[in-house]
Amino acid sequence: MQVITDLTRPLESNAGSAGGRSRSVLTIGAYDGVHLGHQAIIREVRRQAAEMGALSVVVTFDRHPAAVVRPESAPRLLTDLDQKLELLAATGVDATVLVHFDEEQSHESPEAFVERVLVGCLGAQRIVVGEDFHFGRQRAGNVALLRELGVQRDFDVEPLTLVEREDGVDEPLSSTAIRRALAGGQVEVAAAMLSRPFQARGTVVQGDQRGRTIGFPTANVEVPSAICLPADGVYAGWYVRPDGSRHACAINLGRRPTFYEHADHSLLEAHLIDFAGDLYGEHARVEFTNFLRSERKFDGIDSLISQLKHDVDNASTVLAG
Repeated sequence: MQVITDLTRPLESNAGSAGGRSRSVLTIGAYDGVHLGHQAIIREVRRQAAEMGALSVVVTFDRHPAAVVRPESAPRLLTDLDQKLELLAATGVDATVLVHFDEEQSHESPEAFVERVLVGCLGAQRIVVGEDFHFGRQRAGNVALLRELGVQRDFDVEPLTLVEREDGVDEPLSSTAIRRALAGGQVEVAAAMLSRPFQARGTVVQGDQRGRTIGFPTANVEVPSAICLPADGVYAGWYVRPDGSRHACAINLGRRPTFYEHADHSLLEAHLIDFAGDLYGEHARVEFTNFLRSERKFDGIDSLISQLKHDVDNASTVLAG
């Protein structure tokens, strides 16, 4: 997959290895999470691009637009930029166009964005989006406006019906619905909408090493504050090392009330089952597969240790199944 960041050059020079195809079938969006709904749109983009002899393209942004437009209420992200690009590459799309979103970009009109990026750079032949699609300054752009511009600039527009959730909840599948599931600790529900376990990424840093002193050493994973995390609790999951090796783990996400009365933020700690080694400084990927229990305060170390043994046994059982 080509990642295009230079929007001053036409498509054929940006993606010169793409067999001379100079027009595109494309879609646009934040694509946070690259969930099943996103994947359905991209499949349609690829199918139509193949039929038309065009490039299949995803246009997305280097940060969530809300982080610039309304930072006080911007959603936490389901994927960081690296993971989003990895997931988009895995869809088989020919190219991803990465638009730098800053204060200046937030003021660009929908018409100017279409002319500069979609027509001028990408030679749009068809634009495929969800039926509720909005873009541009103050979200003034929509499907109707795209169609008007398409008549003038020789592209057509195909809005798609949004993918519905498959778990009986009467709403479209969305990044918002996934965040809501994570906020309730429903990592299995989130995984069904993502088509994979939710994954948090961060660097392993040195903590207070309390786990080591009671026989349950943990990797303290420092996740950027912009990333969404599940509700505080204990989970089963997988710790993925930089070399790709996967290790079953019991995950504690919380403020450790047994030791701290008023911790100011939650910590992500992963106990790798049947593992011994130094993890400090490495970039970890932690996958949440099953909710085990809520976080709670214990009367003392002995009751905590007993519960931790139970948690590890439970994690081992569900992951083995």
